[in-house]
Amino acid sequence: MKTNIIPAIRLTIVTLVFFSVLYPGLIWGVAQLAPNRGHGEVVVANGKKYYTNVGQTFTEDQFFNNRPSAVDYNAAGSAGSNKGPSNPEYLAMVKARIDTFRVHNSDVDLKDIPVELVTASGSGLDPDISPKAALVQVKRIAAVRKVSEDAIVNLIDSHTEKPLFGMFGPAKVNVLGLNLALEKL
Repeated sequence: MKTNIIPAIRLTIVTLVFFSVLYPGLIWGVAQLAPNRGHGEVVVANGKKYYTNVGQTFTEDQFFNNRPSAVDYNAAGSAGSNKGPSNPEYLAMVKARIDTFRVHNSDVDLKDIPVELVTASGSGLDPDISPKAALVQVKRIAAVRKVSEDAIVNLIDSHTEKPLFGMFGPAKVNVLGLNLALEKL
């Protein structure tokens, strides 16, 4: 028995030291080499500080709406809703989001509403939407801002991040960056 317990205790201690001290220290050290020392990408606009890698709340008709959040964009409580697609409460929440979207975007058919505009992401902090999700909002924003739709479409195109090496991941648009650029139009 002694031949099994002592190696198990040693392995437990080595594992604890590695995963509790050495590995977090290594990750922290690498983060210090990143821009803003691992505290996220910060943008200051209109005297307010925003993190570009965390979703923000945009609900006014003059801005692009972002993906809903199950945690109200609170990075300290990052999480999804954990409700399955057959949960009646979840279905009611999605239906309410669809109804709200249709009130503000009456020209968009139900089948053309991108799923990410009515469902929260797994983290609840997703800062990006697909180019399609941005394009379905163009008419509303152009009408409210009295700007041509072509100018807004060009803005979306210029802020679309293509997949890595043209094949890894989807094309995406950072909503904060797009809305800040929209303010400069």
